[in-house]
Amino acid sequence: MKKIIFATGNQGKMNEIRSILSDPDLELVSMKEAGIELEIVEDGKTFEENAQIKAEAIAAVVSAKEDVVVLADDSGLEVDYLNKEPGIYSARYLGEDTSYEVKNQTILERLKGVPKEQRSARFVCAIAAVFADGETCVTRGTIEGYIGWEAAGENGFGYDPIFYVDEYHCSTAQLPPEVKNVLSHRGKALRAMKEKLAQKWQIKVEL
Repeated sequence: MKKIIFATGNQGKMNEIRSILSDPDLELVSMKEAGIELEIVEDGKTFEENAQIKAEAIAAVVSAKEDVVVLADDSGLEVDYLNKEPGIYSARYLGEDTSYEVKNQTILERLKGVPKEQRSARFVCAIAAVFADGETCVTRGTIEGYIGWEAAGENGFGYDPIFYVDEYHCSTAQLPPEVKNVLSHRGKALRAMKEKLAQKWQIKVEL
């Protein structure tokens, strides 16, 4: 069994990751479960750079004796009308301690009166991996949609209640988790990473 340490403390994100990466040949633990406490400065200019920074920081403190891969993600919401804000600052938008209810309401207010064709947006996710031998790789996934006119739904987390997809005529917070995981930016990036893990380890995994 291969072990993965995922560099996140976000429980909602971890639940999604466990569901998407679920495989009998993979053991997945969070930073906290691995006993790692580390403050990481995310000063990259892109999602990919920030994911790489986090993965390399965690890998640097993992015991050299452990044959593990460290994964980290950086993800966020890009709203075209707002010049792709909040982008890489999605988690820190309006301050790290600001609730997503406030963040979502602020975005809705900034788009007040804006027609649907100008409300285009996307979720972006970059996943970085650092293997025990020092090799690295990065995958990327996106989902296109638009910002709705109100927050809706209890599933998901973060900006999900205001991000709508035309195919289902609802927000990603209204989608069943199994449907969201197929469509989502994180799901696409994680499945691409799962393929790379299988190639690296020369094993078969369930995709």
